[in-house]
Amino acid sequence: MAAPLELSCWGGGWGLPSVHSESLVVMAYAKFSGAPLKVNVIDNTWRGSRGDVPILTTEDNIVSQPAKILNFLRKQKYNADYELSAKQGADTLAYIALIEEKLLPAVLHTFWVESDNYFTVTKPWFASRIPFPLSLILPGRMSKGALNRILLTRGEPPLYHLREVEAQIYRDAKECLNLLSNRLGTSQFFFGDTPSTLDAYVFGFLAPLYKVRFPKVQLQEHLKQLSNLCRFCDDILNSYFRLSLGECTVTYWNFTLWMCI
Repeated sequence: MAAPLELSCWGGGWGLPSVHSESLVVMAYAKFSGAPLKVNVIDNTWRGSRGDVPILTTEDNIVSQPAKILNFLRKQKYNADYELSAKQGADTLAYIALIEEKLLPAVLHTFWVESDNYFTVTKPWFASRIPFPLSLILPGRMSKGALNRILLTRGEPPLYHLREVEAQIYRDAKECLNLLSNRLGTSQFFFGDTPSTLDAYVFGFLAPLYKVRFPKVQLQEHLKQLSNLCRFCDDILNSYFRLSLGECTVTYWNFTLWMCI
C-alpha cells in the first residue's frame, strides 16, 4: 500500500477549494494526475518569517513549494505531463516563468497591498483562521512580505516609487493574461483535451482572482473580459472540484506558530 500523501493548505471560500494560489496549484495538479491526497485544511501556520504553505507530508518526506511538491509527485508516478512533447514541456516552463514574473506581483498586490481589498477581504479572511492574539499580527506581516516581494522584483530604476511600481505590475499582468488567453484559444486545456502542469498553474493563479469578491477589481475586471480564461476556471471547478473537498479527506488542524523574525 502506498504511503499516504497529506497536503496542508489554506482553506477555501467563494466556491474555491482554496483561496491561496500556491495551494490551489498543488490541489489541481493532484486532481489532474490522480494523486490521492489527504487534505489538511489548516487554521494557522507560521514557520520562519513567512508561511511555507502548501506542505506535502509523507511517511519519510516533508516537501514545500509547489514546484518541489509537483516534482515529488511525478517521482511517485503521478505525472500529468506524460503525454506532452519535448516542445510542450519547454513551453510549460516558459509560461510558468511568465506567470511568476508578470502575473504574480499583481495578484499579490490585489490581495495583500491594495488597501480596500486587504482590509475588507484578505485580512478578515486570514485573521479568522489564525488564533488570537496572533490574528492581530500575522496578516500584517504577510501583507508586508507581499509588498517586499513586489518591490524586490519590481522596485528598481526607473521605478523608484510604489505608485510607479503599481502601474507597471498591472500593465504586465494584463499583458500576461492576454497572452494566456491567446495561447488557450478555444481549447479546453492549454495542450489539448488533457490537463497538465501548466493548467494547474494557470488555474491556481487565476481562479482566486476570478472568484474572490473584492471592492477594487482592476485586474479582475480585465480577467472577466477574457471569456475563455473564465470558462477554463469554471470548467476545472465543475469537473474536478464539484464536490469541493468532499472527495478528499479533510482535517482542520491547529498548528503551533513558530515566529522567527
